[in-house]
Amino acid sequence: MPYDPTASVAPEIRARAARIGLLCLDVDGTLTDGRLYFDAAGNEMKAFSVLDGQGLVQLRRFGFQVAMITARPSLVAQKRGEDLGLETHIGVLDKLACMDALIARHGLDRDRTCFVGDDLPDLDCLRVAGLSVAPANAHPWIAESVHWRTHARAGEGAVREVCDLLLATHGHLPALLAGQADSRDGRRA
Repeated sequence: MPYDPTASVAPEIRARAARIGLLCLDVDGTLTDGRLYFDAAGNEMKAFSVLDGQGLVQLRRFGFQVAMITARPSLVAQKRGEDLGLETHIGVLDKLACMDALIARHGLDRDRTCFVGDDLPDLDCLRVAGLSVAPANAHPWIAESVHWRTHARAGEGAVREVCDLLLATHGHLPALLAGQADSRDGRRA
C-alpha cells in the first residue's frame, strides 16, 4: 500500500488542507534548518532539502500558488525561490501585509491560504491563515499557536509533508503517482 500523507492527520486538518490554494512559506527555520553559514568573505550559505523542493515543484504543477516570504535579505533564498519558480519576497518587514497582497492578487482569501513558519516574525500570518503549520522543531510559542505540526524538522522534509498533505487532500495523488503531473515547467527540485 502506498504512503498515505493523510493517515495520521486529524479530520479537521484534512478539511482545512482541502481548501488551500496558496501556500506561503517562511525561509530560515522552515525551508532551512535555521542555521546561517558565512564564508570568510561574508557570503551567506544555506542548505535546502531536495525533498521540500520536489514537493513545491509538484504543488505548482497541480496549480497551487506558492510563495516564499522572508524578513531576512538573502540572495541565496532569492536564488532558491527562482530555481523552483516560486513567488519570492525577500527582506519583508510586514509578512502579513505581503501575504494579504498575495491573497488578493490570486483572488483567494485567508481561509484558502496555508502559512508555514517557525518563529515570532511568522506569528501574525499563522494566526489568520486557513491552515497554519510549524515544523517539528519550531519555537514552542509558535508550535502552540498553529493548527498542525509536521513530524519532520525544518530543512529535513517538513515542507514536503505539507506539500504531500495538500496534494493528497486535493485528490492529486493518483495522477502524481502515475506520473501524470503537468511537466511543462521542467523545473527540478
